[in-house]
Amino acid sequence: MDHIALLGLGTVGGGVAEILMKNRSDITAKTGLDIDIKHILDLRKFPDHPLGDRVTDDYNLILGDPEVTLVAEMMGGVHPAYEFTAEALRAKKSVVTSNKAVVAEYGVELLELAAENGVRYLFEASVGGGIPIIHSMTDSMYASDIYEIDGILNGTTNYILSAMKETGVSFDAALKDAQKLGYAEANPTEDVDGFDACRKICILAAMASGRLVYFRDVPTKGIREITTDDIKAASAKGGAIKLIAKALFKENGEIELSVAPEVVYPDNPLFNVNGVYNGVLVRGRNSGDLLFYGSGAGKLPTAGAVISDIIDILLHKNEMPAQKLWHK
Repeated sequence: MDHIALLGLGTVGGGVAEILMKNRSDITAKTGLDIDIKHILDLRKFPDHPLGDRVTDDYNLILGDPEVTLVAEMMGGVHPAYEFTAEALRAKKSVVTSNKAVVAEYGVELLELAAENGVRYLFEASVGGGIPIIHSMTDSMYASDIYEIDGILNGTTNYILSAMKETGVSFDAALKDAQKLGYAEANPTEDVDGFDACRKICILAAMASGRLVYFRDVPTKGIREITTDDIKAASAKGGAIKLIAKALFKENGEIELSVAPEVVYPDNPLFNVNGVYNGVLVRGRNSGDLLFYGSGAGKLPTAGAVISDIIDILLHKNEMPAQKLWHK
């Protein structure tokens, strides 16, 4: 039996717990692993949850438990998620995360810390929800010679722009609708101002190049200023406005990153990525264009990506394959 701990029992953490409980026998049959959630860190109490008796607010209980070899961090925010991650790695426990903010800010340090302690730090769920883009870039694109990545990486903004195009509503009306449906937070700044997409393109660029560009150094423009007239003008030309996160890899080693609304036309595979869906177009000199498409957020798709990392680590715990380190 493999014992793990969850940090956070919110949307994603709750999804991880749900899938691991519901599909436990199926996962065992397919992988040979019997994954047990031994501890859950959360400040709240969950008396009616099937795993409510495993919830604790004492992180030292997890750090000091030698049976727990893996920690899944799904707390959100940078602090204390970063500190908890670093402490787990120093305690020689592998960490998987859905936390793009921590990866984009501290990925270089945390990957080095994992390597120093003979464990792994994986973050498939930090970009694209259930889309397996990180694993694909890690395992399948060594010979692709990537020169560009274009991504629709934020489901909230894509939903808003799609609604404005399809129904003719204003940005404010589409945002309110997105909030009612649970696609947008009460404070939508991270999404509509492009910061969420920016962190994600920084992570993808680092996967491709080994170099993490600090997200605050990336020119970023969101969609607040997009009007219905802008949408109509783009449609009249046969195009659609999308929030595009872009990474260009130059032959001299320089990386250009940007996030901004662009008019995309039908000859671009991202043209048909609508609603809350995400799409990542990876362009390689050898591989040609590769499109990754799927649900970019949500409880179960993101939880599934977390679990794929958990299974990856547990299946290779006796090998502990080396990870590609990043630099700044």
